[in-house]
Amino acid sequence: MKIKKICKKYKVKLVINDDPNLAKEVSADGCHLGQNDMNIQKARKIIRKKIIGITCHNSKKLIRQAVKDGANYIAIGAFFKSKTKKVNYIAKPSLISWAKRFTKLPVVIIGGITKKNFKNLLLHKPDFLAISGGIWDKKPAKAIREFL
Repeated sequence: MKIKKICKKYKVKLVINDDPNLAKEVSADGCHLGQNDMNIQKARKIIRKKIIGITCHNSKKLIRQAVKDGANYIAIGAFFKSKTKKVNYIAKPSLISWAKRFTKLPVVIIGGITKKNFKNLLLHKPDFLAISGGIWDKKPAKAIREFL
């Protein structure tokens, strides 16, 4: 609930990872589902018209399925190895461009993104970057400024 208050103060959406029931319980703006989480149809019954994002790894097939199933955004990656999470799939930057041509849904990119490697990914025009280790491995405020 503290995080929800911070999000509201800064007008930022609160999207809960992996857990539509928790998203409903805290009245979050939505949830993000990985490929091993609840399917989107069940999640939609729980959180109704709220945001649902789907992890699509490096797969055009998963992107097509997420769009067909009614996702509100797709997440693709990892693009690089990461200390934050074990990386099983490496996506090529060209997948970002393909996804942008295939769908009008927002495209989120994730996975090992740092200040040293993000600029090439931006050339493919993702809508959002999800950065974890690239910020939390250092002092967060300093790390965020380095991306600007």
